[in-house]
Amino acid sequence: MEGFRYVGDKRSQVVYDLDQVRDESVIEELVASEQFLVFGPDSLAEARNRGYRPRSV
Repeated sequence: MEGFRYVGDKRSQVVYDLDQVRDESVIEELVASEQFLVFGPDSLAEARNRGYRPRSV
């Protein structure tokens, strides 16, 4: 996920801002599940366009 800022969780339709993550274990679990999505363009607006809602961790 290097080079991306916003990563979505396909299971719950939430998007995480990797620049704001405080609990890395949430992202590690997401990567291990292989149920993540990155957006192009890499923006919160694009994530919302696809039905994802922001979540802080």
